[in-house]
Amino acid sequence: MQLCLFSFSFYHQLITAMSLQQALVTEMEQEAIKTRKMLLRVPQEQYSWKPHEKSMTIGRLASHIAELPVWVNRSLEAPIFNFASLPAVRNTYPTTEALLMVFDERLSAAISLLQQANDEVLSQPISVLRGEQTLFTLPRKMLIRNFAMNHLVHHRGQLSVFLRLLDVPVPGMYGPSADEQ
Repeated sequence: MQLCLFSFSFYHQLITAMSLQQALVTEMEQEAIKTRKMLLRVPQEQYSWKPHEKSMTIGRLASHIAELPVWVNRSLEAPIFNFASLPAVRNTYPTTEALLMVFDERLSAAISLLQQANDEVLSQPISVLRGEQTLFTLPRKMLIRNFAMNHLVHHRGQLSVFLRLLDVPVPGMYGPSADEQ
């Protein structure tokens, strides 16, 4: 237990000494390691499985997770993002290799763009629209946190439940899982 407390204390000190941009890059890299472990566990032969009629299939959910780092790019590349300008494409990548390739490409592009941003850019406002309607305006750093990071962690948790229901060993995210003890 003492080691765990030390690790979190060290991590907190490290983060507080960083710029906002450095902290976001570090957090994104750390979460990517965990996400990759989860994506590796999705059984290809079960891609069409879903736990409920209203749920996504596990293949679609994993594909959505793999695509989410693109929200860093969407947050930094323009003063607005309009959902109406983006067709709703619901990809399901056919293999684990394809899934990981998409995740790695999106993650690499996101981190590269984020490394070029400074705290001033991250604090600039961005408006999110649906057609002519402004849904909200907030600092870019908040859109990145909410739509890229929190959104990814939310769906990764959902994916862990899907894996559990399929009796696939769930990897630990912030410590060992019940399957790793």
